[in-house]
Amino acid sequence: MEVILLERIEKLGLMGEVVKVKDGYARNYLLPQGKALRSTPDNLTRFEAERHQLEASNLERRSEAETVADRMTGLSVVLLRQSSDSGQLYGSVNARDIAQAVSEAGFAIDRTQVKLNRTIKTLGLHTIDIRLHAETSVSVEANVARSQAEAEQQAAAEDGDPVLDAEQFFEDAALAPQAEDDEEATEESSEEAEDDTEGEDGIDSEASSETVESAS
Repeated sequence: MEVILLERIEKLGLMGEVVKVKDGYARNYLLPQGKALRSTPDNLTRFEAERHQLEASNLERRSEAETVADRMTGLSVVLLRQSSDSGQLYGSVNARDIAQAVSEAGFAIDRTQVKLNRTIKTLGLHTIDIRLHAETSVSVEANVARSQAEAEQQAAAEDGDPVLDAEQFFEDAALAPQAEDDEEATEESSEEAEDDTEGEDGIDSEASSETVESAS
């Protein structure tokens, strides 16, 4: 089917261009979404008559999209999923899941605006492009984790936060000194074990020397 584009469509063309597309794509998306008209003499005349109005409307929508993009910059959404110990998800995260998470964060979008080459199948931080307008996109972060705590750890690691010491790690500061004492005790035990091993090696060496002398 040949259609007249009423706005710029990625990989198709610019506003006003007549392009040929699959019938299903035209009927199910372009025509009902108001992104194109069937290419007929009457519609071509109609388009030329409304061209300036369409261009003005497009500029307004782009301006609104740029405003939303500014607000969305730096957005990170958390998606909790189950996974194996290796980080492989039991299932996947798709465009619909991301659209729902972004919408719940206060930015209403649908799955067609999520540019995802393939579904997400691993834990971690994933950068996703969101198409707000034909000429405006913004990147958001999908933080896929098994728990809220894990999501916070992943975000902190990306930000380069320092490793917590004992006093920072324990909510009750009184537990911190005990934790440090336990760590020191563990190190001392390891050192004593090494000393014992060295002592045993010395005894074995002396015993071997005495055996050689007796044999002589």
